[in-house]
Amino acid sequence: MILHVLSHPELLGLTILGVFLGITVGAIPGLTGAMLISLTVPLTFNMDSQSALTLLVGMYVGSVSGGLITATLLRMPGTPASIITTLDGYPMAQSGQAGKALALGIGASFFGGMLSWAALAGLAKPIASLSTSLGPFDYFALVLMAFVLVAGVSGSSLTRGMLSCCLGILCALPGTAPATGELRLTFGIDALADGIKPLTVLIGLFALSRVLAPESKVSSSAKVDDSMRIKWGVWKSQLGNLVRSSAIGTGVGILPGIGANIGSLIAYSTARSYSKIQEKYGKGCEEGIIASESANNATVGGALVPLIAIGIPGSVIDAILLGAFVIHGLQPGPMLFENDPQIVTTIISTYFWANIAMIGLMLLSIRWVARIASLPNHYLIPVIATFCVLGSFGLANRYFDVWVMIGFGVIGILFERWKIPLAPFVIGFILTPLAEESMITGLMGSGGSWAPLVSRPSSLVFLFVAVLLSAWSIRQQRQLLSNPAPQH
Repeated sequence: MILHVLSHPELLGLTILGVFLGITVGAIPGLTGAMLISLTVPLTFNMDSQSALTLLVGMYVGSVSGGLITATLLRMPGTPASIITTLDGYPMAQSGQAGKALALGIGASFFGGMLSWAALAGLAKPIASLSTSLGPFDYFALVLMAFVLVAGVSGSSLTRGMLSCCLGILCALPGTAPATGELRLTFGIDALADGIKPLTVLIGLFALSRVLAPESKVSSSAKVDDSMRIKWGVWKSQLGNLVRSSAIGTGVGILPGIGANIGSLIAYSTARSYSKIQEKYGKGCEEGIIASESANNATVGGALVPLIAIGIPGSVIDAILLGAFVIHGLQPGPMLFENDPQIVTTIISTYFWANIAMIGLMLLSIRWVARIASLPNHYLIPVIATFCVLGSFGLANRYFDVWVMIGFGVIGILFERWKIPLAPFVIGFILTPLAEESMITGLMGSGGSWAPLVSRPSSLVFLFVAVLLSAWSIRQQRQLLSNPAPQH
């Protein structure tokens, strides 16, 4: 399984290319892995499914890793996953140890990625086999749990998270009703008969919104002049931190919709609580960099587990990858292991070699990538805008999809301005068809009765977890409102 990509030179080349592009885009503030992958998916139409997914998984790994460069040098995280890295990476860089900070982050990223690869290789098939025993009501309850989970952990406001998820569900409804075959919410627009294409939504939200409201940039003044060599004794002393943080990242990644930024936050907080030098956190602490970077990279492998095994995206990027699966005629889930086992092998093998390529490319090109990270907006905007239009138009060769993409670009700007999280919207939009089809299939099988939703042990467990998560989120929100953060 490990040698699958290595035995196909073209797949190995696509892995390296994907990782390199991901690192470069991830290192540029304002550009994200979700944007890169959403723009690349339409370009893979003429590629075979193995090549396409190899390239996209490589981009996934590279984009999460590349964010630590500007997080360390500029205190501007290239990706949301690297927000926590700024707390200690930037102070260490300002003290003249930029190379050391980057080396710690790169090494921790590699360790986290490899540990989560082991989880991906070991857990994907057992979970897929277990999921074959799930019925339609079980899937419906599982999706409900995912909705509650992603809405509850996205941002400081539970209300905004729930609103975002509901809006995503609403946008997934136009088109043909699966139960009756009748058109709904098309408002007389013939092009809406097939519904809103997921890729136009994703390109608009994650790519065009960055063009219409680009982030401000600053030139990098930090330089990587010091040595990037880390003594073996440092890694040996941090082994416990590495394993713990990577395990946390992998576990968080498996949970639907949470994301790498939450994984790195939990790992960082846990490392600090166990640390004997808590007073050094936030001032350039090695432990903080290692905890954040090992966790956020481990979430990648963790998030791929539910995507491959049961067809549930573990993060926003996985939701985009789910669209890539559909475009190439593949259905993630237990049948993928039976019908297209080579795809599963390709993904797992690609993820392994992508982490190898990541550490090699990062160490070799770190100084060059650090320079291009401060490219001015007027060079980037025309290129990104062109790919947005071409990618949307190429889905079905119609201008309607371009206008939809522009509309969701505006929505992305408004969400950013109103501090409404995007993750619940995307997960709600992507998972609603699965929830609706599962609900209808279950009701048809039970003669219209909802009783199996609570009589089946697995669906009851999912519902119980969803209720617990709702209660926990409400409690956390109340505590936040009653104890607001002090103003500095």
